[in-house]
Amino acid sequence: MTNTLRRALLRAGLATCALAAAFGAAAQQFPTKPVRIITPFPVGGGPDGVARLAADKLARLWGQPVVVENRPGGNGFIAIDAWKRGAKDGTDLLVLDNVHLAAYPALFKKLPYDPQKDFDIALPLFKTHFFFTVPTNSKYKTVGDIIADAKAHPGKLNYGSWSVGNPVHLGSELFESVTGTQMEHVIFKETTQLYTSVATGDIDFALGSAGTAGPLYRAGKLRLVAFAANKRSADFPDIPTVAESGGPKDFEVTGWNVIAVPPGLPAATVDKIRKDLAEILKDKDFVERFKTFGYEPFPTTPEQFQATVKAETQRFGDVIRKANITLD
Repeated sequence: MTNTLRRALLRAGLATCALAAAFGAAAQQFPTKPVRIITPFPVGGGPDGVARLAADKLARLWGQPVVVENRPGGNGFIAIDAWKRGAKDGTDLLVLDNVHLAAYPALFKKLPYDPQKDFDIALPLFKTHFFFTVPTNSKYKTVGDIIADAKAHPGKLNYGSWSVGNPVHLGSELFESVTGTQMEHVIFKETTQLYTSVATGDIDFALGSAGTAGPLYRAGKLRLVAFAANKRSADFPDIPTVAESGGPKDFEVTGWNVIAVPPGLPAATVDKIRKDLAEILKDKDFVERFKTFGYEPFPTTPEQFQATVKAETQRFGDVIRKANITLD
């Protein structure tokens, strides 16, 4: 090996080390300016509360202001567009849910974003399961009762949700599909109106989370018939699963929120964001907030999460196509 070649290789090695050191230093220093968490959810409610608590914890950890910017409306497209036009260095974070990533590809012929390419998921924030809720004086004591009545009177029973394509609507459509029943979907303007209507008996039932339907349940205004998960809720151990209540086996309806970052960030920066988010999610304030809203931690690896998105995209897609649901 000539001296010239040795010097060239040495320079290349030093350059590589300098580049790696620069990336490492950048990750250690991240962030060097204020951070935004852009969310498609309105002020108030569970997702907004979790985002604001995360912002407060991250600001203390990072030594930089972290603000939540609510951009509700437009099926989440307003928030996504604002984020896409924002900073690409990781200081603009985005909150998404399973509808944005797994349901909209089937609900819209063309989306203003590519769920496979436009987002790098930093970390899932939480997940939640849903209960079957009915009025306190309802004749339905079990999910089996709902199925039997729906089969005896096709199209007569109704259930509610707050829009087309949300997890409650699609979960109810899935319930119709797997039970071979036909029911009417009633849309309400907001979640409080929806569950108040359950309590007053204006609709027969609705899927609801501990955060949305829980307050009325605790006030004795409605009943929880079953929990749409494979095992009972630790916070509501007396409520049977759907299968235990005479419904289909393994019937599950979930919602989840994630934090996304722009694709192409240095791996060290993404790893830092993930590590710091995972750390604050273990904080006792988060544990208590999760209990308040009926949320659960969603620990998973990036590979496991991609498998979750793929499976849910398939499941939502099958339901949407079978029911011929569209938002175009």
